[in-house]
This record gives sequence, C-alpha cells and structure tokens, in this order.
Amino acid sequence: QVRLVESGGGLVQPGGSLRLSCVASGFTFSNYDMRWYRQAPGNERELVAAIMPGGGYTNYAGSVKGRFTISRDNAKNTVYLQMNSLKPEDTAVYYCNALLTMGIRYNYWGQGTQVTVSS
Repeated sequence: QVRLVESGGGLVQPGGSLRLSCVASGFTFSNYDMRWYRQAPGNERELVAAIMPGGGYTNYAGSVKGRFTISRDNAKNTVYLQMNSLKPEDTAVYYCNALLTMGIRYNYWGQGTQVTVSS
C-alpha cells in the first residue's frame, strides 16, 4: 500500500521557520522525483519545490527561492522542506508528491499538512 505521510506543519510568526517531512512507503522511493506542492484557499495547487531521485538536482518556485530548501534521505524514504523567512502568503496546505514516468505515470499524493504564517 502506497503511503505518503506529511508532518511538521503548524502556526508560525512571520519571519519564522518550519521543517516539513514526508515519509514514504509502499514503493521504491529512491526511483521517484519528489515534490512539494501547496494550495491556499481559493487558489490552485502550485508546485513549490522538486528534487530528483539522486538529490543532485532541485528546482523551486520563484516565490520561495532562497527561502525554502528541499532535500531527501533515500535511506529513510523521507523528503524534507526547510522553510525559512516565512511570510503570510506562504500560508497553505502543503502536499508531498511522488512522481515516476516509465511508460506508465505513477503519481502519489500525501494528505497534506497545514502551514499558517500569522502574527
């Protein structure tokens, strides 16, 4: 059974930091691109950050570049999102995503974790 379980969300003041974690099971984690998305109320889900299977290539949305860092530990089947200098506009539900395209597209989602940035 495929599972992606996010944790680490919560309420933080502007300028603060949070570290999200996503633990994967039920598939070969090290073969998958891993991504973090977010969705704020009334908005479409947007890609925040992505990391390739080996961890050597990452990509970020312009709005978070320089503040967020994605990383992964393939030995622990875990992907992280370190979020620094948080802003109120970062408030959203953050989702972990695993993607592999090998003829067939394998696309898995976590249940999401709420991040609220407010004073």
